[in-house]
Amino acid sequence: KMLAVCLAAVLLFAIGSIAVYKQSASHSTEVLSKTGSRGEEVRQIQTKLKSKGIYSGSVDGIYGTLTKDAVKKFQKSAGLTADGIAGPKTLSALGIGSASSGQYSSSDIYLLAKVIAAEARGEPYIGQVAVGAVVLNRVQHASFPDSIAGVVYQPGAFSCVNDSNWSTEPTAQSRNGWDPSGGAIYYYNPAKTSNKWIRTRPVIQTIGAHVFCK
Repeated sequence: KMLAVCLAAVLLFAIGSIAVYKQSASHSTEVLSKTGSRGEEVRQIQTKLKSKGIYSGSVDGIYGTLTKDAVKKFQKSAGLTADGIAGPKTLSALGIGSASSGQYSSSDIYLLAKVIAAEARGEPYIGQVAVGAVVLNRVQHASFPDSIAGVVYQPGAFSCVNDSNWSTEPTAQSRNGWDPSGGAIYYYNPAKTSNKWIRTRPVIQTIGAHVFCK
C-alpha cells in the first residue's frame, strides 16, 4: 500500500539526511506538478486544460500562475480540493497518467519527515509514525488536497509550519510501514489546544500526548 511504502521510506531520513536530500532533490522524479514545475507532464496538463477551455496560456511546459489558476478552476469543477497543485487525483481526473505513479519524490519524503520532526519531536516512536500516517491518510481522503505538499501547506492545517518548530530538522523514522493512528485524519494535543471543534471529532486512540481522531 502507498501508506506502507511512504512510511517505510521515512527510514531514510536520519541525522545528516538533509545533505543527501539537497544533493539529490534536483535529480528526483516529481509525482506532482506545481508552481515552478517544468516538463512533459506540465505540457500534458496545459493541453488538457486548454481543450476544456479553462487554460488560455501557451503550452510551454512551465507551471506558472496561469496554469495554477486553470488547475484550481478545474479542481473546483471536478469536486477536488482547489489548491492549484496537480497531484495524483487531479492528474487522474484530467486523464493523465504519471510514469512515476505510486511513488513519492525525495522532496515529498523530506517534507513528511520534517512535519514529523516538528509536530512529534519528543513523542514515543509509535506516536511519531502515527503523525506521519495522518498526513498520508489526508492525501488519500477526498476532503483534503491530494499531495503531501498540498496537505502540509493547507492553510491552518499544521501550526508548526508557521512557528519556530518548523526549523526543526527531520530525524523521525519508521521501520515497518504500518499505520498506528488507526486511519486518523486529525490529531491534537489536549494540553495545548483551545480549539473546541477538534474535540468533537470521534476519537480513535491516544498515543503519547496526542489524541488521534476521525
